Amino acid sequence: MSRYLIISFVGGALFGIMDFLINANAYAKRLFEAYKPIARTSINVPAGMIIDLVYGFVMAGLFLLLYKSLPGTTGYTKGLSFGVMAWFFRVAMSAASSWMMYNIPASALVYSLVVGLVEMSVLGILFGLTLRP
Repeated sequence: MSRYLIISFVGGALFGIMDFLINANAYAKRLFEAYKPIARTSINVPAGMIIDLVYGFVMAGLFLLLYKSLPGTTGYTKGLSFGVMAWFFRVAMSAASSWMMYNIPASALVYSLVVGLVEMSVLGILFGLTLRP
């Protein structure tokens, strides 16, 4: 149980750090200019960190629940497959919705898809290498 708590916290913190690096860099800011008319003028960083920490606990818990049904024989492959699955449900579906609903440049959607795949894969591999049911 303590391993789960520690890894969940680490995963959530890593989630927050990666979100910051992915969204706060100059390239991303330029790509996401299309969202400017509907974007907030400032970000509530404490709320964002709490949300990312909660995500860490939820994702680690889901990984443990799904562990035996994930493809692969090693923790690494199970973690990677979990990361790809999380990417599909969290990032790919969001990008598809944004493409359908908003006038967003394709480059912004591709950026979100690629960096989201890296982010979810890193988290999945972390869980795969450190957590077992």
